[in-house]
Amino acid sequence: MQHTELKVGELARRTGLSIRALHHYDEIGLLKPSAHTASGHRLYTAADIARLSHILSLKQLGFSLEEIAETLGRADFSALRVVELRLQRAREQLAEQRQLCDRLDSLARQLRAAEPVSADDFLQTIEAMTMFEKYYTPEQLKELEARRDAMGEDAIKQVEAEWPRLIASMREQMEQGADPASEPVRVLATRWRELVRAFTGGNPGIEKSLQTMHQQEPQVAQRQGRDPKLMEYVGRAMACLDAPK
Repeated sequence: MQHTELKVGELARRTGLSIRALHHYDEIGLLKPSAHTASGHRLYTAADIARLSHILSLKQLGFSLEEIAETLGRADFSALRVVELRLQRAREQLAEQRQLCDRLDSLARQLRAAEPVSADDFLQTIEAMTMFEKYYTPEQLKELEARRDAMGEDAIKQVEAEWPRLIASMREQMEQGADPASEPVRVLATRWRELVRAFTGGNPGIEKSLQTMHQQEPQVAQRQGRDPKLMEYVGRAMACLDAPK
């Protein structure tokens, strides 16, 4: 490691940390300067700076100062593992930012297409920005993003346009008292399942997250015309699809 020795003020300036924070780390024994000048001023060595990097990485990962001290004090402590954990979190944050960019891009397209956009449109966009992070894991969001890219914008628009028609057709069958096992309903249920799987990729975890979101956020389902009565009917139709003939 390169020979580097810094006074506390210089280390604070180079890292953006406050002198007070560095003094606190010193006081609790988390980061003590290892060297001294001839006049007695304490100096941070290259090894100290490396330790500071590990402290900050673990702190950004949500570790408390006590947990950081315990982790760094372990015999099996690995600097590589800390870097790998921080890299993983950075990639997750990057994916979250891409998701946010996608949603803001969608709102921008709405603004370009028609003015003005109502407050309700903005509220729905904000809701969408937070809804997915609430019910889907970072891994699921990455998979959904990959599926979106694979499908392409045109295919996505076609699916979005088809859903209202499919929901209306299913509601019509329900209101007419059609048997969920009847052929017209089976055709609609089959297409319903196909569209869901086009979104989830057949991933049962994503399907479960989707169901949970609709169950716990009824206002979303209501806006889409998926009231509880209709969804109960759809559930019976799906059960008929799965039943042995």
